[in-house]
Amino acid sequence: MKLTNDQLRQFEEQGYLFFPSLFRPDEMKVLLDQLPDIYAQHRPEIVREKGSDAVRTVFAGHLINEAFAKLGRHPRMIEPVQALLGEQVYMHQFKINGKQAFDGDVWQWHQDYGTWKADDEMPEPRAMNIAVFLDDVNEFNGPLLFIPGSHRGGAIDAGHDVSTTSYPLWTLDNETVARLVANGGIVAPKGPAGSMLMFHSCLVHGSPSNMSPWNRNICYLSLCAVSNHIRRFHRPEYIAHRDFTPIAPLADDCLTNPAVRVTDLPLAKAA
Repeated sequence: MKLTNDQLRQFEEQGYLFFPSLFRPDEMKVLLDQLPDIYAQHRPEIVREKGSDAVRTVFAGHLINEAFAKLGRHPRMIEPVQALLGEQVYMHQFKINGKQAFDGDVWQWHQDYGTWKADDEMPEPRAMNIAVFLDDVNEFNGPLLFIPGSHRGGAIDAGHDVSTTSYPLWTLDNETVARLVANGGIVAPKGPAGSMLMFHSCLVHGSPSNMSPWNRNICYLSLCAVSNHIRRFHRPEYIAHRDFTPIAPLADDCLTNPAVRVTDLPLAKAA
């Protein structure tokens, strides 16, 4: 998927791009059909909400499940990031964030690069998040909130919040967020399942709790330029990957073509 000049300008100015309905319903069904089995597992890679059995995050889903392994190599997700970063990329992190109906908790305001820099010693913000909506995302079920243009200031000082939610995060204080919002406002991209987002690793973002009766599952690929690989191996490997092999994209029909197989799933049997 080749980005247009207008899209490149928008990304530079706003820090994100939104592609509604980029994946077809039949492609999304392949992925959604896998979620009940994945979410039923109890393993270190799966983080649950505080005081609930609801899944908050599945780390390394591409190493657990073949359908998500294919998504992690999908050209619609890999190729635009390679074009923007100007080199091949590896998978720094793979997440399925399951903000479940009534139980999905808040994700505080943060920059992903802030965590990658502090915890993993990633040298530069030459990494990108790309996300696909597994469910419809609306204004009620905890959509992602972005502060447009907030990536242009680079990494911002943050505090390590280890108590607010079930997953520790390097978060921004209210004064900083208010200042950034005064300059850039807030947007919440919404759309049907199969929509895709691409956003800069320094773009400030978060999401409110899900008080609605609708799930909001989103799959994230955090892709890093190979030359910019992490230097610190402090966090578990399923959270910050050590395999810096460039991703080789699969065929565009990989999700629905049973002839396309991914057999290297080292965590598939390690429940």
